[in-house]
Amino acid sequence: MPYPTGYPAHPGHSAAGQASGHTEHAEHAEFSEHSEHSEHSEHSEPGPELRAELVQASLVAIAVAVSGVLLGLLWLWLAPKVPLVSDGSAVYLKNSEGEDAVGADGMFTLLGLAFGAVSAIVVFLLFRHGGIALVVGLAIGGVLASVIAWRLGVWLGPTSDVVAHAKAAGKGVTFDGPLKLGAKGALLAWSVAAMVIHLALTGLFGPRDPEPAVPPGAGPGPVAR
Repeated sequence: MPYPTGYPAHPGHSAAGQASGHTEHAEHAEFSEHSEHSEHSEHSEPGPELRAELVQASLVAIAVAVSGVLLGLLWLWLAPKVPLVSDGSAVYLKNSEGEDAVGADGMFTLLGLAFGAVSAIVVFLLFRHGGIALVVGLAIGGVLASVIAWRLGVWLGPTSDVVAHAKAAGKGVTFDGPLKLGAKGALLAWSVAAMVIHLALTGLFGPRDPEPAVPPGAGPGPVAR
């Protein structure tokens, strides 16, 4: 197509323009594809700090859960026994006004609170820069540890077959009743104590964000009169 000057365009210039246009389009497409790939990679893969925090939280949950064995042994040792007696036809509480059964629940709750506080302090001292993932690890580990302690104490304690135990003990002979956890809410004592203590320690003694640096030469402005 002729230009307004009446002279036709040089074929070399037209080819160069088309080649330049194709090159710019290819570079733009490659840059867009690279940008989209980079953004997708950033959003799909967690950063190294997050991965490290998740690993720490997993280790904390496993360690806390395993320590539930110690809680179960202490509960079995410290929980008050429930004395029973048989008359040959039925089994009765030897002390009908006793609160031994409730004492087992209270002892489990107190031990859970103590273990939760200790585990929170240890985790805070080991991972002072930890975030919310550590708190979640403490909570999950506390629940698992409480369940392990409960089942272990029941398993190692007196048999739950009261009739067989009464027959083995004999008529009029006092024997210990099975260890039971009536208040299942006590299973959350460890987790609640651990979360509260850890959050309190983080708020009081955790690392603070550095204050923004004041640029040199910047001072207080003139005081208006």
